[in-house]
Amino acid sequence: MSRRCELTGKGVQTGHNVSHANNKTKRRFLPNLRQVTLQSEVLGRAVSVRASAHGLKSVDHVGGLDAFLKRAHVDQLSLRLKRLKREIERAGVEAEGGAAS
Repeated sequence: MSRRCELTGKGVQTGHNVSHANNKTKRRFLPNLRQVTLQSEVLGRAVSVRASAHGLKSVDHVGGLDAFLKRAHVDQLSLRLKRLKREIERAGVEAEGGAAS
């Protein structure tokens, strides 16, 4: 399993530990990933996601998983969430179509 946020695409970064003597050794900056379950109101089910703390704050800020996925660029989402975004869009279109008739 890769160390990448499924919501934002945030991943591992590299850099240096720098000592007082200015010696540089390689290090890795790991994202703060958490396994969480988010609720999709449109689909009416729970979705398990491996997301960073920043991604979770973004979901809360926008107003939930469905709203976040509507706004998100497809490039940064994981394959599972791309499929979920398509499902949510289809369910929204069907709900609008059913209300119009």
